[in-house]
Amino acid sequence: MTRIDATFAKLKAEGKKAFVSYIMAGDPDVETSLAVMKGLPGAGVDIIELGLPFTDPMADGSTIQLAGQRALAHGMTLDRTLQMVRDFRADNNETPIVLMGYYNPIYSRGVDTFLTQAKEAGIDGLIIVDLPPEEDDELCIPAQKAGLNFIRLATPTTDDKRLPKVLQNTSGFVYYVSITGITGAAAAQAADVAPEVARIKAKTDIPVIVGFGIRSPDTSREIAGVADGCVVGSAIVSEIAAGKSTQDVLAFVKTLADGAHSA
Repeated sequence: MTRIDATFAKLKAEGKKAFVSYIMAGDPDVETSLAVMKGLPGAGVDIIELGLPFTDPMADGSTIQLAGQRALAHGMTLDRTLQMVRDFRADNNETPIVLMGYYNPIYSRGVDTFLTQAKEAGIDGLIIVDLPPEEDDELCIPAQKAGLNFIRLATPTTDDKRLPKVLQNTSGFVYYVSITGITGAAAAQAADVAPEVARIKAKTDIPVIVGFGIRSPDTSREIAGVADGCVVGSAIVSEIAAGKSTQDVLAFVKTLADGAHSA
């Protein structure tokens, strides 16, 4: 059982929904992003998604793209991202960390080497948005053999014919993208999300977490209420981009987490 599995089991026993937060590693610099990361569990975050900066983030809107550019401009690399995880793990061995990004940096490192390093650093799962299920032998299957969850995205365009393929080797949780398009582009609507979550849950026992378009405590509560939890990324990254203090960023995160946990 991974930390992700254990976290969902604990939340289920408590009758609570999961709150997942995303930040970009190294945005705006390593010191700041590590301080935010270390404070996330205390702000109510159950699972941390840590973005791996990449030069061509095709699934991301301008907020996340600019965060990646800021991180890269300050010299953020895969090695420094893994070191951030190690530094976090020095004080926290419980909160799951999911590395979210694109395949190119992993391919360049070499899959076996990367998986060894990721596992050693304390990463629990991967979301690699540009590797479809047809390429599961490339990274998904090796990652699961190494003890890492491989989390797949489902979208409003994932029809009943496609869904079984998406779910086939998914573990940890299913990330349902609430809107078509890129991150930060529109607001999520619980009425639209609910039937889609139900459709996915009819095909799998894995938790379904909803992301994209969640910016307020009310939306966090509404979306978590129709799923197993929710993810917030762009809204948090926007607070960091605005130059808010670590304390203020974490206070904002807590309002979102409280919303999800009250569902």
